[in-house]
Amino acid sequence: MGLDVGGRRVGVAISDEMGMIASPLATIDLDRDGLERLVELISRYDPVLIVVGLPVTMRGREGSQAVETKAFAARLAERIDRPIVFWDERLTSSAAERLLTDAGVGRKRRRELVDAVAAALLLQSYLDAQRSQRGRHGTQERDRSLDSLGTA
Repeated sequence: MGLDVGGRRVGVAISDEMGMIASPLATIDLDRDGLERLVELISRYDPVLIVVGLPVTMRGREGSQAVETKAFAARLAERIDRPIVFWDERLTSSAAERLLTDAGVGRKRRRELVDAVAAALLLQSYLDAQRSQRGRHGTQERDRSLDSLGTA
């Protein structure tokens, strides 16, 4: 499950069971009951882990929103029994906005969807990176196996 945490809302995305494709799921207002609604959603979908977008500057530095995001993740961690990982979310919101605009989604509807779409882009980035890393590791293992065949 991917979370794009903002000042007023959290975009939520979920992946398929194979961890291949991320899809927007919901946008939760961070009002008084927002954290509880998110915990319920996590309980319902039962993800293996939670990927939280960490807003960093273009220079890779953490600003005030990153501090708030980490504090939110800490509060969430107290309520759930799932690992939480942080993932660079640079430009996901602007990319989500652009995707929705290009798709002809109106301004009001875009505002409703942008956080969940940003969460999906963030989660997809994480899934792709994990798959790529596993692919490289598998290639290295296969190469070692082939090397051992040559020396036997």
